[in-house]
Amino acid sequence: MDSIIFDLDGTLWDPIDTVLIAWNHILKQSNQAKKEVTREDFTSTMGLQIQEIGTKLFPHLDERAQEELLEECCALENVYLEEHGGHLYENVESVLAVLSQRYKLYIVSNCQDGYIEAFYKYHKLEKYFLDYENPGRTGLSKGENIQLIVERNNLNKPVYVGDTDGDLKASKFAKIPFVYIEYGFGQTSEYDYSIKRFDELLNIF
Repeated sequence: MDSIIFDLDGTLWDPIDTVLIAWNHILKQSNQAKKEVTREDFTSTMGLQIQEIGTKLFPHLDERAQEELLEECCALENVYLEEHGGHLYENVESVLAVLSQRYKLYIVSNCQDGYIEAFYKYHKLEKYFLDYENPGRTGLSKGENIQLIVERNNLNKPVYVGDTDGDLKASKFAKIPFVYIEYGFGQTSEYDYSIKRFDELLNIF
């Protein structure tokens, strides 16, 4: 193994409390939204791409209206995350510091453009990662973005670390092993390795 590619939400951090403030600020001002969103609403969308989130949270709106509302929410979300960050899981930075000395580290997340940059800016973790990708920049699926990272960085034996069944499917698509984070937002019954705490990665790698 020469590299580790990480999911972000439910793997490295929990951003939901900050994101809720941003989204509900927009939704309160919108005549399109029927109600504010809750933590449970957001948790149910983790691992989905932005179009799927729109369909799930705002089914009463047509596709164009969903897209416009999501653009507003995501733009303010990036601003709030840059300013306030999210909840970084225990031992994330100390483990990344160790792993980055042994392996090449990357992030692939189903998020909008600017989201990973906001994560980097607030938590000062960019120094541990060599590259990142998301559908907000490429328009590709998570599996395709993993492949893009692998090809762009000439990786030989990467693994993917994530917390949802979608992460498992993306790993399978990219034909690389999957490490399941049990403390995250999703569930899956199939994986190559599983961990209950982030620092358990040091036992695998």
